[in-house]
Amino acid sequence: MKHFFSIIGGMGTIATESYVHLLNHRIKITKDQDYLNYILVNDAQIPDRTAYIKDHRQPNFFGDLHDDVLQQAKLNPDFFVMPCNTAHYFYDELASLTDIPFLHMMRIAVHKFIDEYPQEEKIGLIATEGSIYDHLYVDELQKVGRHVELGGPEVQPLVTKLIYSNIKEKGVVDAKLYHRILRIMHDQYKCNVILLGCTELSLAQEKAPNHPYHVIDPQSIMADVAIELEMKIRSGKDPQKVIQKYLY
Repeated sequence: MKHFFSIIGGMGTIATESYVHLLNHRIKITKDQDYLNYILVNDAQIPDRTAYIKDHRQPNFFGDLHDDVLQQAKLNPDFFVMPCNTAHYFYDELASLTDIPFLHMMRIAVHKFIDEYPQEEKIGLIATEGSIYDHLYVDELQKVGRHVELGGPEVQPLVTKLIYSNIKEKGVVDAKLYHRILRIMHDQYKCNVILLGCTELSLAQEKAPNHPYHVIDPQSIMADVAIELEMKIRSGKDPQKVIQKYLY
């Protein structure tokens, strides 16, 4: 197979399915051959990321990702995409395993926020407890001089319920709960823009987009980036030059 990228997924599976759905349905097609070439690694056995980040006595998820990346690197994809925000806890270690470009979901999303909302000094963040606990997004946003609003103590339990109790455990999106979280962040904590720092939240946005709030959706952004990159590479442009602008 010529010119393809590798998706390191399965964290969780339904969120990964959502990412692939975006890829397939945003391509302008007239025939089968217009779709992108990619290999999906849906490694559903990867241990829970938040559990390990909060408590290192829990199973470490690095080993599984390490093996997935090295297996795929042997096939020489154009680049790697990992549609799981919390798994970027080990981004540096994973990217160092290979010379193949490894896109950084958080950095690309943060730069998208700056490009689209240059006047906004603050952004609301909703994410897994693991991403919040380790400052995965907070650090990236502070690097570019933006303040992060996490909301009050009532917010995280609602976000965790939506991610785990609804989507991960039941495979369903509670649209009312998702909209309630956005409304709280907007109305009570004055967030004009809200960043969805978990791919399950991106799934909620895909399934329940009928709300008036501005969101930055990293999974959606990474779908657009992957499409742009592969289409340019397919047209004959140098992969390294095309990808370079996304390696912040």
